Amino acid sequence: MTEIVVPEALTASHVRWDGEAGRAWSAGLPELAARYLEEWGLRLDGGPWHGVVSLVLPVVRADGTRAALKLQPVTGENAGEGPGLRAWAGRGAVRLLDEDPSTGTLLLERLDADRSLSAVPDDMEALRILTGLLGRLVALPAPPGLRLLGDIARGLLDDAPRTAAGLAREGDRELVNACAAAVADVAAEPGDRLLHWDLHYDNVLAGDREPWLAIDPKPLAGDPGFDLMPALRNRWDDVAASGDVRRAVLGRFDLMTDLLGLDRARAARWTLGRALQNTVWDVKGGADRMDEVQAAIARAVSTRL
Repeated sequence: MTEIVVPEALTASHVRWDGEAGRAWSAGLPELAARYLEEWGLRLDGGPWHGVVSLVLPVVRADGTRAALKLQPVTGENAGEGPGLRAWAGRGAVRLLDEDPSTGTLLLERLDADRSLSAVPDDMEALRILTGLLGRLVALPAPPGLRLLGDIARGLLDDAPRTAAGLAREGDRELVNACAAAVADVAAEPGDRLLHWDLHYDNVLAGDREPWLAIDPKPLAGDPGFDLMPALRNRWDDVAASGDVRRAVLGRFDLMTDLLGLDRARAARWTLGRALQNTVWDVKGGADRMDEVQAAIARAVSTRL
């Protein structure tokens, strides 16, 4: 069998997030991969790909079907990936072929890892494609057992005062408090749709079965408005270069809410929730300022309340 080499960048990412436990997990990847290559009757079909936490191996099944073996540690965020993909059943998302929930290992249909939606030069065309996929994904009710946006919202409201207190600038503190107030307005009605949570251009790949398919979901049950933020911050250099950040952000936000048929004020409140979520994480990680991109999006979207 061809030796499986774990990319150094993937190991470094695991060490950065989990220290020596991350290094140990990364070191065990060749053995873990060999286990599923044997158990699922797969043969390697090229070099590995990787993301921040996952190793993906191109493989071929015994019947000749091309597939991708995805290896990742089980976390609260990705534990729902298998159930979410099963619910979508290939409708707008990569198709799940097999899985082992105990280790987080997935066997997926093979997509073109070298051609993501980021390759589409026209930003609005790319955004329309992404929004069309998102509309198909959130059309389904979430299956039981996924993370609940209601729980996330309550946790954010609990964390908001400490997060604001940890910020050095008064303007940042005021914006965090405004985000928390927006979340409080909708927290009692968190929704029940099947959300992707991380749908940006690099998480949409070209396929054979459909032109574009979503990958790498971190599913949860909630309101589709909570799924807009990743697309709003796509290609931020283009937004900054436009000369009018607020107008550019609102152009994206309005297009997405129109195509998805969302209540604009409600979607704005959940988008502010995403800005709050990211800021809570940043402050817990040691930051004392709100990320400038998150702040710019939050200020722009606040005008749609």
